This record gives sequence, C-alpha cells and structure tokens, in this order.
Amino acid sequence: MPRPRKTTAALAQATAVVLLTALGLLTAGAGPAAAADGAGSWTVATASNDFGSGRQNYSYTINPGEQVEDGLVVANHGTTPLRLAVYAADGFTDKGGRLDLLTQDVKSTRVGAWVHPGGRDVTVPPGKSAEVPFTVTLPADAAPGEYLGGIVTAPAQAAGTDRLGIRIRLRVGGELKPGLSVENLNVRYSGPSNPFGAGDATVTYTIRNTGNAILTARQAVSVSGPFGRSEVRAGGIGDTPQLLPGETWKVSVPVHGVAPLLRLTGTVTLLPLLTDSANSVAPLAVVETAAHTWTASWLILLVFVVCALMVAALAIRRRRPGHREGADIPEVANSAARSHA
Repeated sequence: MPRPRKTTAALAQATAVVLLTALGLLTAGAGPAAAADGAGSWTVATASNDFGSGRQNYSYTINPGEQVEDGLVVANHGTTPLRLAVYAADGFTDKGGRLDLLTQDVKSTRVGAWVHPGGRDVTVPPGKSAEVPFTVTLPADAAPGEYLGGIVTAPAQAAGTDRLGIRIRLRVGGELKPGLSVENLNVRYSGPSNPFGAGDATVTYTIRNTGNAILTARQAVSVSGPFGRSEVRAGGIGDTPQLLPGETWKVSVPVHGVAPLLRLTGTVTLLPLLTDSANSVAPLAVVETAAHTWTASWLILLVFVVCALMVAALAIRRRRPGHREGADIPEVANSAARSHA
C-alpha cells in the first residue's frame, strides 16, 4: 500500500489518471480521471476472483433469471478515512460520443436496476483498500441483447461531481439482432455565383441503433448527378461512437466541389461494426440510404428559359388568324398562273 505522504499520493493519483483512462472508467461530465475530495483521493479496480484478475472492466453473459456475484475494490490514497457512496447506474452515449453513467438521482431501469452492491456506502481507512461485493440479478423477462452500465463510487457527504466507477457490459442470453438505420436524410446545395463553377452540398442524417447489440458504424457519404454521374465523395468522416440499442447519433457532412446538375442524389453508406467482449470486431451487412434535391443552376435555367420562349413564340405564330400550315405555296402557284393568262 502507498504511504500517506504527499508525493506518494500525487504519484498514485497521476498513475490512476492514466490507468483509469485506459480502462474506460467514468467521472461525471469530465471523462475518466482520478477522483478527489478534501481528504484525499481514491481509485477503484475489479476484484480478483473466479472471473480473473487485472480485468479492465466487468463483462458477463447471463440468461434471464440467473445471478452472478463479483466485487469492486476501493483504495484510499488519502491521509484520512474516506466514506464513499456506492451505486449502480445505466450507461449512455453523451453528445461528445463518450460513454457516461446516469447520476444517482436519476432512476436506472436496466444495468443500474439489476446490479445490487452489498452496501450503499463503504468507509476505507487511509492507505488501505476495501472490497465491495455486488450481485447481478436478471429478471426472468429480461430481453435478449447487450446492455452497458457501471458501478460507481462518490463522496457520501458531498453533492459534487466527483465520481469514479467501472463499466459493466452485460449480454443477456438469447438471439442477438444487430441493426442500424439512417433517418431524416437531407441534402442541401449552395450553388456558385459562376454558372460554370461547382458548389457545396451538406448531407445531414441521423443514425439509429435499431437492434439489440452495441454497434459502431463506418460512414461514407457521396453526392452525384443524374444517373450517378459526376459523383463526389466526402472525406475525413470518422466512425461513430458506440451506440447502445435505441440510441441515435446526428451527423452533418460537407461535400465540396459538387457540380449543379439540376437534380442531385446524396447517398449515405454505413458499415456496422460489432465488437464482442474479447474486443474482436466483426463487420455486418452494409446499410445504404439515398435522398434527392434540386439545384438552381443559372446556366441550366437560362437554357430552359430560352427553350420555353422559343416554344411559346412558335405556338403564338401558329395560332394567328388566317395562318395555316403550308397555305403560302398554293397562293404563289395561283399568282404565277394568272400572270401567264
């Protein structure tokens, strides 16, 4: 155990920051970090038991109605006793694409409701560690699929934002049905002032996880003219963050150098990626969705206007009184006949 000295505590805290970042541990609103209160700092780790030692996080495959037991190790690196609240919470993907956990005052309905710590709080002496046992109990009607949550520690007598926990990835036995969809696909075009130039398109859409598995997606976006001609592909599109079942992710992609070809087609192609508990990634069937928009090209509009005027002029000429198609030729012939007479 580290000695309760200032330099040792600072070193332990810095080491915890690096370690917890690598393990995907969570603090409220600020990403992985070592948590601290006025008395010192603490770290958390998975217990060593039949599930193994040195685990980065908790991962279980459980059938509905079954139960497993595990533990959380809390180490106090401060110089005074540390009392921490312990609770479980559901996970979610925040607006920045990071995994976060619900706060204690928000009701959990899945992992946070199925994980039960051995106590609501734990007191750890300075320089010591304590193991907090917990059980994972699935209801008999738990739906098959993947769930994400965590077990969290926070100062028991403080309402601040310091939280430290370890994520729990839970697979409920049954058929896994991964799926993604593209919704609200829209293409906007901004034409150039030069009628012979190219403009910019913006493709916006929402990705929804429609299945029961945690997925990321590799994205490709393109804009093309009629019959797929003059296709322009967008570059620099990163993969989506992990999306839990039912979650959505809004995307806006600029596409530069698009010719104003009257009717444009924006196409979004997704390659869903499924990551298992061993961090093996498997690509799934490609999802492709398209939408259309009209462009206001000055050159094309000018051609249409000229053609329309020519058609209108011809129609008016044909409708003049006394004008009949081919009537001038017989009149010329009659005049020549009279002159010979």
